[in-house]
Amino acid sequence: MNPVNVGLLGLGTVGGGTFRVLNRNAGEITRRAGRGIRICHAAARAYDPAALPGIAAIPVTDDPFAVVDNPDAEIIVELIGGYEPARELVLRAIANGKHVVTANKALIARHGNEIFAAAQEQGVMVAFEAAVAGGIPIIKAIREGLAANKIEWLTGIINGTGNFILTEMRDKGRDFAEVLKEAQQRGYAEADPTFDIEGIDAAHKLTILASIAFGIPLQFDKVYTEGISRITRDDVGYAAEFGYRIKHLGFARRTGDGIELRVHPTLIPERRLIANVDGVMNAVLVYADAVGPTLYYGAGAGSEPTASAVVADIIDVVRTLTADPENRVPHLAFQPDALSNMPILAMEEVVTAYYLRLLATDKPGVLAEVTRILGELDISIEAILQKEPLPGAIEVPIIILTHAIRERQMNAAIRQIEALATIHGRITRIRLEHLNCD
Repeated sequence: MNPVNVGLLGLGTVGGGTFRVLNRNAGEITRRAGRGIRICHAAARAYDPAALPGIAAIPVTDDPFAVVDNPDAEIIVELIGGYEPARELVLRAIANGKHVVTANKALIARHGNEIFAAAQEQGVMVAFEAAVAGGIPIIKAIREGLAANKIEWLTGIINGTGNFILTEMRDKGRDFAEVLKEAQQRGYAEADPTFDIEGIDAAHKLTILASIAFGIPLQFDKVYTEGISRITRDDVGYAAEFGYRIKHLGFARRTGDGIELRVHPTLIPERRLIANVDGVMNAVLVYADAVGPTLYYGAGAGSEPTASAVVADIIDVVRTLTADPENRVPHLAFQPDALSNMPILAMEEVVTAYYLRLLATDKPGVLAEVTRILGELDISIEAILQKEPLPGAIEVPIIILTHAIRERQMNAAIRQIEALATIHGRITRIRLEHLNCD
């Protein structure tokens, strides 16, 4: 049987890794796919031929549309990233009757509904395993391995840059700005790190995970997103004193009122396995009704870890080239006409516990006034820690852990407490999840 021809868009970090893995493991890949897979055409603005042995045998153009329009290419692999021209290229590939593999989480999160509808109409596949958590096969695990389950909730460390920063702050007592600079020097963060440190990258990925977990349309614009730039090394240290670690989590939960979709710093008990995922590694914890909790851990980025997921998707497409489109695994796990219209909850309706850090005047009665406000709003306190003031200072840090309460009530409490003359500056609020899997 003739090999399947692949058009490759992008020869950067992931594209180069994909090229190398396909070449190096060609024999094993053929045994798994049942047919050979070869790159027939590639597009890149710039690339290093020395890092890609064998690339000289393949035509490389700077025009990605030439690859998409190549009649010999049966599968288009989009690895250029961003919204445009990626969206136009993918839609054109689909219109040309070609299957698509992509690692582009931003594209899927924002335009996936349009892309999947076009693919359904044309009877082609769009595979996107590499769009979430790099080399961890989390899409396949949820969409296929857990297909018998009703998924109740999932949470994950799905951005390695933020996890590296918080790990360094905890282990070495370093400040956020210092660690961010090192992350940029190491190549973990871009020159403009906004997508990583403000949670946008994680929100893209959470959008995709929630859609395949709950059978809802992709709704990136409804994800509550909060970054880690306001976390201090004091917060990391205080959390540890209570037996918690701070992680930047994406969280999706099914409730009776709708779906929670949120990305924010979160205190979690240090004994949880996911609390011990450090550095640039990723992990996703899924709780489902039949199997219970399952944890998926591995490299969330990088050239060949991400290429591992890309090539696995190519193999999946090759295996199903002769399959009836009606009997393929649906893009978002559920049949297109069976997606749910469950609403996405506003953040103020979410129920969770909280860590509060406030700076108060060091005099009698201040703590009583704070606890009075919390009590009047039915906010129960789990623990309080009052630190000694620094020499010569008139303010003292107070840290409060609360039991679970609706965010709307906590917002009201914070407004009232910040209005007190004895409270200085803004209150730091970090949400707290116990992640009980009982």
